[in-house]
Amino acid sequence: MSLARFVNEHKEAVEYDLLTKTGNSLQDVGRRLNWSALNSIIKNLTPDSALMRELNPDLYNWVQPAKTNALLADIYDILNAINANLCAKGTGKRAKRPKPYPRPVPSKTESHIGTPMPVEELHRRIFGD
Repeated sequence: MSLARFVNEHKEAVEYDLLTKTGNSLQDVGRRLNWSALNSIIKNLTPDSALMRELNPDLYNWVQPAKTNALLADIYDILNAINANLCAKGTGKRAKRPKPYPRPVPSKTESHIGTPMPVEELHRRIFGD
């Protein structure tokens, strides 16, 4: 019963994780997927799962690959700068500034779909006034 209650409380996250990690849905529980298997899947979800995002957002944010990649690129840049300074030391020349590690360029395309609707028209469509 406690597993069923837990799943019901976190239905959307559990459903997403089941779909993305196993190809099953909550409708498959009791049919293709038994409750013991569901329990095992939930207990062994990785920190980057949707359920972890819901239960422990700090840990979820910590393990995001994009953040890790950004930190690694920063460390790479700092080490290259230190290396350039050490190589230039004693030569009397200024260190060449190393090229930064390539990072993805943010998209400049707009992220909305369609054209905005005036609030009055939206209100009319929803409430039929």
